[in-house]
Amino acid sequence: MEPILVTGAAGGSQGGTGRTVAETLLRAGLPVRAFVRSDDARTAELEDLGAEVVRGDLREITSVRPAVRGVRRAYFTYPVSAGMLDATAVFAAAAREADLHRVVAVSQLGSAPDAGTPHMRRHWVAEQVLDRAEIGAVHLRAAVFFENLRVAIGDSDVLALPLGSPDTVLPLIAADDVAGVGAGVLRADGPVDSVLWLAGEILTVGEAAEHFGVRYVPVDAEDWAETAITRYRDPVAVEHLTHLWTMFAAIGSGHELFRVTESIEQFTGRPPITLRDHLSRA
Repeated sequence: MEPILVTGAAGGSQGGTGRTVAETLLRAGLPVRAFVRSDDARTAELEDLGAEVVRGDLREITSVRPAVRGVRRAYFTYPVSAGMLDATAVFAAAAREADLHRVVAVSQLGSAPDAGTPHMRRHWVAEQVLDRAEIGAVHLRAAVFFENLRVAIGDSDVLALPLGSPDTVLPLIAADDVAGVGAGVLRADGPVDSVLWLAGEILTVGEAAEHFGVRYVPVDAEDWAETAITRYRDPVAVEHLTHLWTMFAAIGSGHELFRVTESIEQFTGRPPITLRDHLSRA
């Protein structure tokens, strides 16, 4: 059986779906080729679990071509950081050359050419690149990860975000649900829709803060961006999140995409994880 390539397999601070996908597939007895950036304790753990580990840079064709050799299915994810479009183009070219049949790629709920954040628009471009490579791309358009709110709170006792009213509505999802759908699609034999919208719970920001046991405090977007850079340490992540929060504030009471989607239960076999469930497991 050909190995399934999983990028982002070491995990990370933005949800770590690649790590969860790799572990889920390994537990199911499937061979996994785990693509990681560098050696560390997480890499050793993957090897102990039975993964074939390859190291490299997703933006570098000399790293990606050997990683996709002999592979027919892959999970592609890239952090909210600089280089996502470069990595997508490299991966698409290598995957087409290797004749991959299915690539599950993490995107964002509002991905569109006129989306409200630059990074959402970049994700739409990335989707077009993967589609044109004819590699069976399935795009997981995911809502805001619960983990993003956790990072925003940090070790404080407030959820301070430029979201305006506490009644501003947020589409949310657990990273584990995104990974669960990704692993399910990779294991599926039949045809799968090329775009899957993923949202597990719809809450107001006030309700979300209550679940975390903190107060919601609205702040100015520019002030938030200035302080957020020390927490996220990535200008692209801060750019995206600043636009995202202010976009939600402008939408206010909701949007047609703000609904719990059936794809989660379809591919995981269970209801979506709620924020309350997520926090009880932490």
